[in-house]
Amino acid sequence: MSAEHADWTTHDVRVAAPAGVVYTLIADAENWPLFFSENIHVERLEFDGEHERLRMWSLMDGRLESCVMRRRLDPVERRIDYRHEQPAAPLNSMTGSLSVCAEGPRASRAQLRYDLGVVDDRPDDLAWARQAADRNCRIHIADLKARAEQWTRLDELALTFEESLRVNGPPELIYDFLYRAADWPEWVPHVTRADLTEDAPGVQHLTLRTRTEHGEQTTESVRICFPHAGRIVYKETVPAAPLAAHVGEWSVVPDETGVSVSVQHRVVLREENSAAGPGGRTGLADARRQVRRTLSGASRALLALAKQHAESAVRML
Repeated sequence: MSAEHADWTTHDVRVAAPAGVVYTLIADAENWPLFFSENIHVERLEFDGEHERLRMWSLMDGRLESCVMRRRLDPVERRIDYRHEQPAAPLNSMTGSLSVCAEGPRASRAQLRYDLGVVDDRPDDLAWARQAADRNCRIHIADLKARAEQWTRLDELALTFEESLRVNGPPELIYDFLYRAADWPEWVPHVTRADLTEDAPGVQHLTLRTRTEHGEQTTESVRICFPHAGRIVYKETVPAAPLAAHVGEWSVVPDETGVSVSVQHRVVLREENSAAGPGGRTGLADARRQVRRTLSGASRALLALAKQHAESAVRML
């Protein structure tokens, strides 16, 4: 008979940032994909002000894993307790806590503690689960420290914007154009190469080579597709050089008069590539303008081609 046992692990780190800043980054799970490298996408399913239920997609040792997590948020104690509803085998349970304590007005300590409830008759799977969980937690806590210590500049480094247009064509054709990124080199002039794999339905790994005003660049991304909702969410796991992080969403929304198609971009600038001028602010402002101009231009071009793709098909009927 197999037996289950607890396996508690603790990681902590000192952070040169106020405890409230660190707690906010931990509490705001929907923004984790922007600030934590292993998180791909997070959706809030339920929230009553204290308890929340999240659907999360994350990389575990290079593999994309999905889970549903329940969390209890305590902003007074700066503590969040969590548990996974249905952890992947060989885990029977995964629970833990994230807490922050102040060590001064601009210093704090963050602690991540978790327990893997495992079945001990599967030693190989158990070893992988321990190793993968430990690696992800170390990365998570390191990302937390790095982002929190940018707290005085993070509002300037982060940027969110959207491009959209109206289409008089079937939403299915618009979504098909966005979904079939492997065909973009044939359809989109600034895309020179696209390598796409889809190991599981709706989960795409995309390597894209594009032509920009500064030369060619290569990005790698994970895309999660929701065809019935007309959505494709993505995260660049290898973003373009000026960016530390890039996440976003394609959205196709029909109504009585047509279809709205849009793409949202959320980025964090790579600070070392953005500092110039007094205090780095001139360079940062220029970098923000350049990034928005480049991404908006490419997005508008792709949206226009999606519009042409859908409306041309309608005219041919």
